[in-house]
Amino acid sequence: MAIQVGDLREYLEWLDAQGLLARVDEPLSPILEIPHLLRRVMYAKGPAVLFENVKGYPGWRVAGNVFPSIEAFTRVLGVEKLEDVGMRLTESLASVPPVGLREKIRRLREVKELATYLPRRVRRAGFKENVVEEAPLDSIPAFKTWPLDGGRYITLGLVVTRDPAAGITNMGVYRVMIKDSRRAVVHWQIHKRGARAYREAVEKGDGLPVAVVIGSDPATMFTGVAPVPYPLDKLLFAGILRGRGLEVAELDNGLLVPANAEIVLEGRVKPVLDEEGPFGDHWGFYDKPREKYPVLEVDRVYYRRDPVYVGTVVGLPPLEDAVIGKAVERIFLPIMSAVFPEIVDVSFPVYGVFQGLMIVSIKKRYPGHGKKVMMGLWGVGQTSLTKMIIVVDHFINPHDFNQVIWAVTSFADPGRDVVVLENTHTDSLDPASREHGVGGKLGIDATVKMEEEAGREPPLIVSPDPEVENRIAGVMEKLGLRGEDPWEKVVKGYLDTIQAWSRVRGSYTPSQD
Repeated sequence: MAIQVGDLREYLEWLDAQGLLARVDEPLSPILEIPHLLRRVMYAKGPAVLFENVKGYPGWRVAGNVFPSIEAFTRVLGVEKLEDVGMRLTESLASVPPVGLREKIRRLREVKELATYLPRRVRRAGFKENVVEEAPLDSIPAFKTWPLDGGRYITLGLVVTRDPAAGITNMGVYRVMIKDSRRAVVHWQIHKRGARAYREAVEKGDGLPVAVVIGSDPATMFTGVAPVPYPLDKLLFAGILRGRGLEVAELDNGLLVPANAEIVLEGRVKPVLDEEGPFGDHWGFYDKPREKYPVLEVDRVYYRRDPVYVGTVVGLPPLEDAVIGKAVERIFLPIMSAVFPEIVDVSFPVYGVFQGLMIVSIKKRYPGHGKKVMMGLWGVGQTSLTKMIIVVDHFINPHDFNQVIWAVTSFADPGRDVVVLENTHTDSLDPASREHGVGGKLGIDATVKMEEEAGREPPLIVSPDPEVENRIAGVMEKLGLRGEDPWEKVVKGYLDTIQAWSRVRGSYTPSQD
């Protein structure tokens, strides 16, 4: 199914119809006041908020907490579960090569379906209704979230760039600090796709055309934060997420941007750096000493009539980024499983602020398999920044922290199953790292150990007598107690795993390898 709304305004109307939008008439400023109210609403697990009286910006409205819950995001995408979106991509890329006529016809249908996700260029775009070229950055109600922030920030803008070599379009949510009426600083960390395009442009001695898109349909806004693997074009990924292709319009600097945008900043990043920060980030601390990032020279700002600015706030969890992070977790699970077929499920705990801790369950097949997955995840994409990874067996629910603690304390020996890496690449926002972007990693292999790993057979887990279990179940029913055994699935999974290993070991010889 396709997304149910076409742009931000339709999305806000949809949220309103679902009872998920609060309107605020009280005059509030984007400097500290609006961000503070949004933060309180997010902590209360409240609805999206539309501010209709913005101090200093007559005629403007501000929307926040536009991703109020996983359930709302799932419904507006028109899917039963978010994993279905990831499956759209993996099924298209991992199909069996067609051999017979019937398979070739089926494959043609799949290719045609993938083509429906491609972006479509249009001549007219609503955001071009108004253009500001004189002091363009003064015209937008960007937030100052925390008292010691270095200035106003665009916090949910899609920074659009195009790879100078490959022509691939990227849309990334990087915080943008407004320095004055025309200049801003783009905080794209060195591993980000935007920074990659910038480096290629600088190597050629050129500036890099940049656009910042503020406000679009929810799928397109989400695309900006999604860790889409390079070289997949983000405009195509937005179409996959939407269930239909994204309409795009061309700017004077040659970039294609979503035609349904509320606000678009157009400019160019040159090889000039300026200080950025401080900024109270998602770890809940102000960033370490200010660093220098590329300067964006803004030529003009476009915006729709009666514009709606969209912003988010970050700080101590859980805020809106918790919803966004969990959506990333679910959508990208099928993609991670395509790269690592042994992965069954993953969890990025909210209070681990997503880059801090990952719990992954796997279908273990051989000795050392847990560490293999751990190292593999540290070597690819966004998970390369994850500070701590815990690997558990498939019968452990990674979203149930009590089960995870049991697995760690039952199956992990500190001298054998703990991996510590030093002086490796890490999240530059990590408040614990010794140097900027350089720190340590911790891995815990909490899978059941095979005989080759432990030097002995796995311990025998306790399990009830089946006949007694059936008889007592009847007594429980008479008592009106229907509570299930919380360990039933874990015990069964453990026993099945040990038996499977035993069968494989009995049939395996080196000559069969």
